[in-house]
Amino acid sequence: MVFKRRDRRSIGKAILDFVWPRGGWGRAFNYVRHRVQRLPDTPEKISRGIWAGVFITFSPFYGLHMVIGAVIALVMRGNIVASLMATFFGNPLTYLPIAYASLATGHWMLGTRLDLNLLAAPEDKSVCGIGCQFSNAFRDLWHNFKAIFTHEKTDWHGLLMFYDEVFLPYMVGGILPGIIAATICYYVSVPVIRAYQNSRRKALRAKLEKLHQNQADD
Repeated sequence: MVFKRRDRRSIGKAILDFVWPRGGWGRAFNYVRHRVQRLPDTPEKISRGIWAGVFITFSPFYGLHMVIGAVIALVMRGNIVASLMATFFGNPLTYLPIAYASLATGHWMLGTRLDLNLLAAPEDKSVCGIGCQFSNAFRDLWHNFKAIFTHEKTDWHGLLMFYDEVFLPYMVGGILPGIIAATICYYVSVPVIRAYQNSRRKALRAKLEKLHQNQADD
């Protein structure tokens, strides 16, 4: 097959490449930026897609960011491909500040207190951080799904704790910082993409004129 990798990666190598891409996140960011700028659409429509992709990274719907971002871009009449690529705004280097902004805002809006142990790696193993909370929630979902077909009893303790301490504050609190970050990205992207497209058109026009000139000289 044409697109099949010649060097098959192990699961560990695939995870490592996700956490730290080959060439680093700076190179990965430049690649995404270059691809977004070359999209065949208006700067405004591409930037609306970027808005959708950045906004959804402030939500707790991990694994669904691309799908939901594409839906938001579709509703906003933005570029769907741009929304998919903009979800890379949420990556292993930015997840912690994004989570803190969303959780802190959410707990403040709900009148509750954010336990900073959720975001840190607590030395006390009895404290359940955000990774532990997600793990407990998914474990409860899987256990309760299996309980439908077995004699095991359902247990919603981990899922309820996750909902109260993480999911609800994250979902509510991610709206405001998500809108702010996405709007900043939108207004930065429009002139940058317009300038890139104009520069590209001028370069293409110059090449065509040079080609016509060469043909005329022949």
